[in-house]
Amino acid sequence: MRPPTVEELIDQAPHPILENIVAHGFQSLQPAERMSVTEAAEKWMRIGSGGGHSTPWSLRRTPYLQEPQDVLTSLDYQGMIFVGPARTGKTLMSLSWLTHTVMTDPADMMYVHMDRENARKWSKGDLERFLQASSAVRAHQLTNRKDDNTFDKEFDSGMQFRLTYPTSSNLSGITVGRVWLIDYERMDDNVDGEGNPFDLAQMRTTTFKRFGMTVAEASPNPNKEIQDPKWTPQTPHEAPPIRGIFELYNRGDRRRWYWRCPHCNDPFEPDFKLLRYPDTADIMEAREATYMACPSCGSVLEPTMKDDLNWGGRWVKDGMVWTPEGEIVERNGMKAARSSIASFWMKGPAAAYQDWGQLVEKNLRALKAFEETGDDGPLRKTVTTDQGSFYIPQSRLSERSPEDLKNRAEDWNTSEQEPTVPHGVRFLIATADVQKSAFVIQVHGFTATGDMVVIDGFKCRLSNRLNGAGERLPIDPAAFGEDWDVLVDEVLKRTYPLEDGSGRQMRIRAMGCDSGGAEGVTGHAYNLWRRLRKGGEGLHRRFCLVKGDTPKSNPHAHTTWPDSNQKGKMAIAKGDVPVILFNSNLMKDRVSVMMARRVEDSGDDETTGGMLRFPDWMPGWFYAQMTTEIRTEKGWMNPRKRRNEAFDLAYYALGLAIRSVEPNVPFVTFNIDRLNYDDPPVWAAPWDENALVFGGDAPSPETPTKPKRLTMAELAQKLA
Repeated sequence: MRPPTVEELIDQAPHPILENIVAHGFQSLQPAERMSVTEAAEKWMRIGSGGGHSTPWSLRRTPYLQEPQDVLTSLDYQGMIFVGPARTGKTLMSLSWLTHTVMTDPADMMYVHMDRENARKWSKGDLERFLQASSAVRAHQLTNRKDDNTFDKEFDSGMQFRLTYPTSSNLSGITVGRVWLIDYERMDDNVDGEGNPFDLAQMRTTTFKRFGMTVAEASPNPNKEIQDPKWTPQTPHEAPPIRGIFELYNRGDRRRWYWRCPHCNDPFEPDFKLLRYPDTADIMEAREATYMACPSCGSVLEPTMKDDLNWGGRWVKDGMVWTPEGEIVERNGMKAARSSIASFWMKGPAAAYQDWGQLVEKNLRALKAFEETGDDGPLRKTVTTDQGSFYIPQSRLSERSPEDLKNRAEDWNTSEQEPTVPHGVRFLIATADVQKSAFVIQVHGFTATGDMVVIDGFKCRLSNRLNGAGERLPIDPAAFGEDWDVLVDEVLKRTYPLEDGSGRQMRIRAMGCDSGGAEGVTGHAYNLWRRLRKGGEGLHRRFCLVKGDTPKSNPHAHTTWPDSNQKGKMAIAKGDVPVILFNSNLMKDRVSVMMARRVEDSGDDETTGGMLRFPDWMPGWFYAQMTTEIRTEKGWMNPRKRRNEAFDLAYYALGLAIRSVEPNVPFVTFNIDRLNYDDPPVWAAPWDENALVFGGDAPSPETPTKPKRLTMAELAQKLA
């Protein structure tokens, strides 16, 4: 055996000697090794499992953690938020940051747990096992009692690690550059009346400016439910307005975890809604047969593919898309979200330490418990903690959700920047709602099968009045009668191209306009109708003034001739202008039935009245407005007083479509409930014979036929 070297004798000396101190001093002067948090974790971090066993941390198991934890050292961000289900590896990410800090970039750190007892358990559990297993990190820890206790750790660089819990005193009066909030959702949203824990913690790092970092991570809290099931996201990645971790996530740049289908190459977000399983009473059979269906091509994705899908996954910011070439670029017409906070939200099916079958089993057992006992506790827990989503109380699911409606949107062809008339639509009806500085417009098509199809939705904001620079002034419907002319020029005379690409256009046959509103609105509405009647073009027959009516005894629609006690030129209503009154409760009931009906429900049941259909490019406000009202015993109510124009405009259109002929009323009629589409009037005929269709090139029939000569009586009936 060789004799020990001088250096070894120095290191083995029982007491510090000068040479030992000098040697270690020079070692501490070595520059820190520059590497990312992920690289540091893979090099030095080990995961302790108890009993002295440990394994090295590997990115392969949880590749979705790389981007969130590497952001922690970026000078572009001062905060990081991570929302994810249980068994995602969030705790390991916090220990990766600790590893990187100790080994390459020493700085004081403070970790905050939900309360004192859980902080103690975490220290004695996860933290202690990590330090015992990760010998390289442990070698830098000072182990005397003063520097190593349950809530405080000190390292040879002088770095201090403090573990605490949220109180106003613990989160104030301390300056520390790096703070991690563990299981943020279980903390009080208002710590001792001074604010939420994240904002209080971030104040501690403010002194360090770009070098400070505050982190919050959590699984969604089962007891924090979304109170408004009518909420709809305004951007693709927006989270619901729920206090806590979701509110923090929305402050950031809102990144979501995406996979790419190995069959069609389309990117998608793995969500519990994409899991498929047999409809069987045997829950274990459903668990064992669970798979995921690609939302683009429907291909089967087996559970064994999850690791590879995760390995190829990418985080995508709000406002961006993952292209087939592998680039992350801005969506058309959108800007990538920017923030000093990097925020991440990942759903349950991507979590490394739980399988899809287990998610399905928990969900089915929770649903079964709810059906048997009425207790939704297990269901809310699995939806939030396991699936990584937010919870809508079962008692409120009868209130139609904007998201449910949006999921039924259809993709039909549109020309550039211009809506088209889809196949099957025979005629168009536009409706208008009057606002303070605009007219809200919705255009609807009607098919021979009884469907009402939303063709377009927009606002008329500019009048024909000009300012001194020749620019159009904003609309003011209550003040200027001439502003109402835009309804004729930009709506009533509007045409839409047919979907068949023939270049043909379809005219709008009729328009319904609300005649009520602010002072001045009714008078201007009446005067526009009078001007159209005086114009002699027959446009007054197509421009129908309408108004909602609630008496239960009234029919779906009937026409009145409002009169007034006023006399002379100042009189608004003189008994010369017809106004159609709709029974709003009956009409909204009918529209609601159409919204509830799906393609798979279609059949010979004539009581359903067809479906309400709409294109997938309609903005989010459309779905919110279509579902903002709820049906009560007293009728349709808008309890939150939110915008509902889309719903009103839809029932106006349906009311005009079902209205039958009334004596001496000049408005055109449709009477779709009795319309014979086998022998329709010319305005409801198929496109090749439809009087509302013009221009372009109509397809040539295979066998030309001689048109039937109509008698004068038949012609009059078709034109009626």
